[in-house]
Amino acid sequence: MHGIVLLDKPRGITSNAALQRVKRLFQAAKAGHTGSLDPMATGMLPICLGEATKISNFLLDADKRYRAVCTLGVTTTTADTEGTVLHTRPVPVLTPEQLQQIRERFSGEIVQIPPMHSAIKHQGQPLYKLAHQGLEVARQPRRVTIYHLEITGCQGDQLELEIHCSKGTYIRTLAEDIGEFLGCGAHLSALERTGVGQFDAADLHTPEQLQELAEQGLEALDQALLPMESALWDWPDVRLTEDMAFYLRRGQAVFVPRSPSHGWVRIFTAGNRFLGMGEVQDDGKIAPRRLVNVG
Repeated sequence: MHGIVLLDKPRGITSNAALQRVKRLFQAAKAGHTGSLDPMATGMLPICLGEATKISNFLLDADKRYRAVCTLGVTTTTADTEGTVLHTRPVPVLTPEQLQQIRERFSGEIVQIPPMHSAIKHQGQPLYKLAHQGLEVARQPRRVTIYHLEITGCQGDQLELEIHCSKGTYIRTLAEDIGEFLGCGAHLSALERTGVGQFDAADLHTPEQLQELAEQGLEALDQALLPMESALWDWPDVRLTEDMAFYLRRGQAVFVPRSPSHGWVRIFTAGNRFLGMGEVQDDGKIAPRRLVNVG
């Protein structure tokens, strides 16, 4: 089994627990997810199985889309509902002008300080482990991009958002920063990932749906797999003759007529079988960079 499963992760379980469940269902030798979701978060968790794990790092770089709910007036130790309440402040009645100011302030390139409750490492230790010990260390600010920020609801202390952002964006931090911008504080109370790169909700499968397919057999379960090359949707394709493919599989760069002049490419045989990833060299030849072996 080689391909990508778009799991609709339920609330209350870790991304690794969800990964292990899918791995068992598909009887996969290798599996990896591409961008974890916190236990409180739901939605799209792409899981790469078999040879598709070779492209998981490329999918990590994809932009993400979310629906989020911020609770205004309350800050917590983790910037979400999992933490202990730190401060409670009155929530102002937000005007249309203030909502527009939020959109303008938090759109485009912004700077975030990663939260202590994150997997970023400090001297080899994940920050969340240090946070559990009651420690806090200085974190370097990071530049991320909010491509689109829409306020879809605002009632009482609840602010609902739709967000399209670059990799590495912390929605918990965004909620916290919006709260400070408004002067009342905030934390993230709900989060759903609705898209990763070109993938959208149409191909999502819940754990229960995958279980039902597994009970029908591996052929039925195979229907839930997306081709691994779909993760590289924005790369150009090159197609090789059998002779070209022979030399490429042995690590040699090959010249492909009418191929792109630079950058990374998806490599296929003339019969449309995906071979892996390559890069155009200065001499115009395609060099193998990460090939897959699917028999």
